[in-house]
Amino acid sequence: MYRALIDRLEQDGTLRLEEYLTLIQHRESVREYAAQRAVAVRQQYYGNTVYIRGLIEFTNYCQNNCYYCGLRKDNTALERYRLSVEDIIDCADTGYSLGFRTFVIQGGEDAYYSDEMLCEAVSNIKRRHPDCAVTLSLGERSTESYRRLKEAGADRYLLRHETANPVHYKRLHPPAMHFENRLRCINDLKALGYQVGIGFMVGSPFQTEKDLAGELLFIKNIAPQMVGIGPFISHKDTPFKHFENGSAELTTFLLSLIRLTLPSVLLPATTALGTIDPLGREKGIAAGANVLMPNLSPVGVRKKYMLYDNKICTGEEAAQCIVCLKKRIAKTGCEIVTDKGDYKHEV
Repeated sequence: MYRALIDRLEQDGTLRLEEYLTLIQHRESVREYAAQRAVAVRQQYYGNTVYIRGLIEFTNYCQNNCYYCGLRKDNTALERYRLSVEDIIDCADTGYSLGFRTFVIQGGEDAYYSDEMLCEAVSNIKRRHPDCAVTLSLGERSTESYRRLKEAGADRYLLRHETANPVHYKRLHPPAMHFENRLRCINDLKALGYQVGIGFMVGSPFQTEKDLAGELLFIKNIAPQMVGIGPFISHKDTPFKHFENGSAELTTFLLSLIRLTLPSVLLPATTALGTIDPLGREKGIAAGANVLMPNLSPVGVRKKYMLYDNKICTGEEAAQCIVCLKKRIAKTGCEIVTDKGDYKHEV
């Protein structure tokens, strides 16, 4: 019965809410089969290639107070930092020399950086490295800001929605933040022609299995080019510090279901997955993922960008990290490639 649901998901690209829920509730009996089919689908579009994105975490200031995040405004224990526009460009130059062809510029929602500053960083990186893609992950902004950044050369934008349930969203965020505005931002980005990435936490406080089934319907409806999911990991200086962490086991199963739901999606095995399980990233690739996001930020600031506790790879130089990842991913039968790693449109 459960295999038949996986087969129908692979064929149709979607299931009903109760069918996704059934698979989540009985995942132990179908986990290996789901991963096998997810890998087969991934190979149809991407072969055994795994793309790397160079992550540049340029500021840990944030105006928001999300209850789960270590960068939240009220965390006074965090040592804050900001990179200059020149620092951001230097990180991209270093990454280019190491083989990166996509750069992800990510930070908290920090009003210090004007559109002009961000556009300067984007346009300079694109001018110096025209064969590269620039991805932004800057949170909620105005439609006009998104338009200006796109005109400066930004190709992609990551904006994790965190949960598709508006009631659950209110339990994770302060009253000043609204699910409707997050959805407005996602729709703006799509309309402006960005390749869009969304995503959610697995095992976040108050989340139900039915919520997770709803996530799969939500991403099918949004049809993004990338979906980033990772287990919830608590941070000691947040209101959610006492909540139990999410699991690698459930996260990897959901990766398989996402691959079958959106066959050509770019699907990362996230740092959070590698933090919760020493082999998490390898397990993510074996479940259908095909993207990794090593850190290009200066080593001196990496330990300060702590969304959650015990984040891995905060002390490694980027070159050291790449050598390590290539060896680890080779054991999965896949290969990290030097490529911009564009989204493959479904055939």
